[in-house]
Amino acid sequence: MDIRRIITTREQVLEAGGRALATPRTVALAAVVIRNPWHGQGFVEDLQPLASQVAPQVGALLAQAVVETLGAPVEAYGKGAVVGLDGEVEHGSALIHTLAFGNPFRDACGATTLLPAVEKVAEAGATFDIPLKHITDQTTRSHHQTYEARVAGAPARDEIVVALAAADGGRPQERLPDFSTDPGRR
Repeated sequence: MDIRRIITTREQVLEAGGRALATPRTVALAAVVIRNPWHGQGFVEDLQPLASQVAPQVGALLAQAVVETLGAPVEAYGKGAVVGLDGEVEHGSALIHTLAFGNPFRDACGATTLLPAVEKVAEAGATFDIPLKHITDQTTRSHHQTYEARVAGAPARDEIVVALAAADGGRPQERLPDFSTDPGRR
C-alpha cells in the first residue's frame, strides 16, 4: 500500500439555526490518499486479491485516526471513497465495501448497524458528502446526516481518497421524531 497523505479534521458546531446548542456537536474526519493499486493495469476482472491486502490496513489506520480525532464517544458514522480520473468507482468500492475495512471502525465504537457509504470518480479537490447514521439504531432519525469532505489536490488521476467520518451526536438542533413514530410506518 502506497500511502501518500493522511488528513484529519475536527469540526465543533456551537450554534445552528440562529441558536446556541445546549451541547456542542463534534464531527471528525480521517482520510488517507493512496496510490490506486489497480492503476495502469487496464480492466482488472478480480479486484479481490489486492482489496483483501489493502482494505484491512486502510480500515485499521482510519478507524484509529477518526476515533482519536473525534475525542468523544462515536454516535454516528460513515465512510467514503473518491477515485481519481484514471480509475473506476469499483476500485473505491472494492476497498470500502468489505468487512475487513469496516469492522475495525465498528469494533472501535461498539457499532452494530450498516456503515453508510458514498463513492465516486472525480477530479482532485472534489467534494463528497459522507452519509452518517447512528451506530446501533438505524431508525434514530436525528443521526441521519452528512458530512461534506474534500481533500485539497486529491485524488490525483492515479490515487484514491478513502475516508471515515464520526460524530458525537445527531444533527445540530434536531427535532424530528424517531422513525418508530412515523404515521406512514409499516
